[in-house]
This record gives sequence, structure tokens and C-alpha cells, in this order.
Amino acid sequence: MCKRRLLPAAALLAATCGFAQPAVANDFEVYSPQVIQGQKEIELRGYNYRDSSALDGTGSNEISVAYGVNRWWKTELYAGRFAYGQDGVYHQAGYEFENTFQLADVGEYWADPGFVLSYVHNKQPDTPSSVEFGPLFEKRSGRIDQRINFIWEKQVGSQAGGKYAFRTAYSFGYKIRSGFIPGFEAYYRPVDNANQLGPAISGELRTAQGSEFEYSVAILYGLNQLAPRKTIVFRMEYGFF
Repeated sequence: MCKRRLLPAAALLAATCGFAQPAVANDFEVYSPQVIQGQKEIELRGYNYRDSSALDGTGSNEISVAYGVNRWWKTELYAGRFAYGQDGVYHQAGYEFENTFQLADVGEYWADPGFVLSYVHNKQPDTPSSVEFGPLFEKRSGRIDQRINFIWEKQVGSQAGGKYAFRTAYSFGYKIRSGFIPGFEAYYRPVDNANQLGPAISGELRTAQGSEFEYSVAILYGLNQLAPRKTIVFRMEYGFF
């Protein structure tokens, strides 16, 4: 077993202060720290708000490609990030370059640790680009799979704010079979004062050649007054070698 790749502790201890910034599709994601060497991925994900405010009918879609470079590093490019308003008109919101690092072998510790580091380039006017980073954890026990992420975000560029924004996400799934895993997801965003929780269904279908199709759908309900009343989230991913 290998004890490896512990990133500098200072990166994990960033201050948890806030600045407001619109959510994007990958904000509604609970990342796994696990990396599969040599696997290529194509992913489509998005969300749509259902609310009585100006948020109603707005949302975002993203498409990305990823590659497991080795046993501990996966790199991913969000080649298209598209936002849309109530009129349904899409505009390109930007790009994102994301890297996931698996910090230990699966099962080496009580929970599997990882780390995510990404650069988000925003094309929207008056919206600075940003860097996101933070630890990822996953615990599988029998039919139960739990994940939790702690993500910090820092604006960069000429219009950047000086503070850090923090969010955390948690998911719980109970595997009835590989193609049907019911559970729930929870999101905490103090920067937006928006907390959300709701049921989720996910699954994975594999072929004899090692390819796999993964899906998940979640309906998130606002837990406090400033949170969106309802958010519908979907994700689809095809992985192959």
C-alpha cells in the first residue's frame, strides 16, 4: 500500500469567507476522489431552477471530457459551459480546467481521500474568473456509499475580490443494484445563504468491454428563505478505454 501525494496543508486551510457568485452546473456535484487510470469520459450535466422569483426557469448546462492520466490523477476540460435565462436563450458562460487527485489506494484508510483543483474562466461581463480547490472523501460500506466535499473558491483577475467562498456537498446512496441507487444529496453555501436537500437516484451500467454509462437525477429543495424553492439536477456520463 502506498502512502502518497499529501498536498500542502496550507491549501486545505484557506479562510472560509464569502463573495456572491452565480452557481454553475458543477456546483451541484458531489465528487468522488477515485481515479481510473486510462479511462476516458464524456459527461453532460446541468440544473434548472423552479422558483417563484426571477430564478424560475433559469439554469446551466455543461459538457466535459476527461482522462485518467495515471493511478492518481484525472484531468477534465469543461469545453462548453452554457447558461440560460427564463427566455431559454443560451449563452456561453466560459470554460473550466479541472484536476482530481486520488491521495491513497481505495480502502487504505477509513475513508478514501482525494483533492480537486480547478481553474474557471468566466466569459460573462463583470464576472471574474476563479480558482477552486478542496478535499474530497468517499466511504463505501456494503451497499452504502457516502461522499463529502469541502470546496473553497477564490476569484482571480483584475476584478477579483479578496475573499474566499466556501461550499460543501454530501451524498448518500443505497445500492439496490448497480443500475439503481436511491439516496439523497445536500448542499451548504454560506456565501449565498442557500442550503438545499433532496432525493436522488443514480446508477451505473457496464459492458463486458469495460465501458460504463452512469446517470444521476436529484430534486433539491430549499431549506431556508434565500435558497431556491426547487432545483432539478441531472448528470450523464459515458466512460470507456
